[in-house]
Amino acid sequence: MTEFTPFTSLAGGALIGLAAMLLMAVHGRVAGISGIIGGVLPPSAADWVWRAAFLAGAIAAPALLIAMTGHEIAFSSTIPTPWLIVSGLIVGVGVTIGSGCTSGHGVCGMARLSARSIAATLTFMITTGITVHVVRHIVGGL
Repeated sequence: MTEFTPFTSLAGGALIGLAAMLLMAVHGRVAGISGIIGGVLPPSAADWVWRAAFLAGAIAAPALLIAMTGHEIAFSSTIPTPWLIVSGLIVGVGVTIGSGCTSGHGVCGMARLSARSIAATLTFMITTGITVHVVRHIVGGL
């Protein structure tokens, strides 16, 4: 089981919210990771500099935290690598069909009370619940 960490989870959520708010306030842009990544990949968007800086910060911040505290969060998965690759590709298709990812719709879109983002986030959550149920109770808990 996963440890219950309400304070660190709250701090992480607050930092994500702060980053999303600052990006909207400074650049007028939504902090949807799929859109940000899409803007740095060729052909890159004209505003690729802030996108690259955002992604660099998303990578550097955890590394800096580990360097400063020495605390790493252990991660392991019993899911076979091919399944992870296929699931990542499915998520990529979903991001394209859904016009955005969970960060764009769930954090930013819902904060703006976007009906499309609320519908997308409800769809993400329902699909996630069904997937977990199927994998754990029907397929056999990989």
